[in-house]
Amino acid sequence: MLFSDVDAIAKAASNKAELCNNHFGKYFMRSIMAGFYIVVATILSNVSAAVLLPTYPQFGKLLGAFLFSIAIVLVVFMGGELFTGNNFVMAIGTYNKTVSVRDLIKVWVVSYIGNFAGAFILSGLFVYSKASHAIMVDYYNSFIYSKISAGSMELLVRGILCNFLVCMAVLVGTKLKTESGKLIIMFCIIMAFVVAGFEHCIANMSTFSIGYMLLGDIGTASVIKSMIMVTIGNMLGGAVLLGVPVQIMKAEH
Repeated sequence: MLFSDVDAIAKAASNKAELCNNHFGKYFMRSIMAGFYIVVATILSNVSAAVLLPTYPQFGKLLGAFLFSIAIVLVVFMGGELFTGNNFVMAIGTYNKTVSVRDLIKVWVVSYIGNFAGAFILSGLFVYSKASHAIMVDYYNSFIYSKISAGSMELLVRGILCNFLVCMAVLVGTKLKTESGKLIIMFCIIMAFVVAGFEHCIANMSTFSIGYMLLGDIGTASVIKSMIMVTIGNMLGGAVLLGVPVQIMKAEH
């Protein structure tokens, strides 16, 4: 890890804090748009997997994992503010003193709320369009209840591993110079977390919103537990499991 790479990330954290503090409406809209991008990827991934569920479920899972990778591409290339990516970027900014802890907390909270707003709105529009309704009901019944029944520590660790990979995709993307190179590495890394079954809190906002609208009450207490544990895990994965080693490597350099 080059010294200049960490400095660039710390500068990005400062820019995010400045935008959030001085142009709140613009920052919040970017957070909403990031939620939209996650839903676009969720729809593409889930509908594709649902189509293949009756005949080739294993291939459907692999295809769905591959297609979900479009989420990080949209966020990075379209300029969305994603909570999970901010876990890493703002932590690096805090470690390097380009932003304060207050800035970190504000960016995390605002991007999380904005991501939820975007995910909920676009998920609602998708469900109430009735597009692919029948196959989506069957598909969600096939996995949603096992997803929310996982234990708290399992969810925490899945969240840590997920955002370690997501933020690694963001980090590697900053080092590559060509757009094609960034696309390839981002697709591979994001596919790894999806196919492994790790948990992403913003993707889950979309998944659970669609699940509630398709199936009714899927278990409010279990959903809340899942969201809390996965969110904490995502923060630890980005800010600690990846952020701390990156900062140490900079210090040693």
